[in-house]
Amino acid sequence: MKLREVKEILDANVIVGEEKLDMEVKTAFGADLMSDVLAFAKAGSLLLTGLTNTQVIRIANVLDIAAIILVRGKKPPMEALELAKDLHIPILTTKYILFETAGRLYTRGIVGCLEKVEK
Repeated sequence: MKLREVKEILDANVIVGEEKLDMEVKTAFGADLMSDVLAFAKAGSLLLTGLTNTQVIRIANVLDIAAIILVRGKKPPMEALELAKDLHIPILTTKYILFETAGRLYTRGIVGCLEKVEK
């Protein structure tokens, strides 16, 4: 699915990365705990989160996250926006909560970047 379709499904606004809306995405990971993102998210996935600080942008860059979807209508501070622009990481924002955001994407074919944690 293209990021453009994700935008439509979530009635989202593109804050950074309008030029990347034709990017293909297939997986997503949702969390507000960045240690979980570091441990379980996979390259090329969407990151669904309510966190808006620069740490989220830096982690997305390290993991090669396709795009960040901010839930609950969150808006990042200017320093996070500037960093995302510099690193070419798209940021979209939706008013849906994390659970609803994940559900809407899942029913349209986006799957989790892992199904369950194996010990």
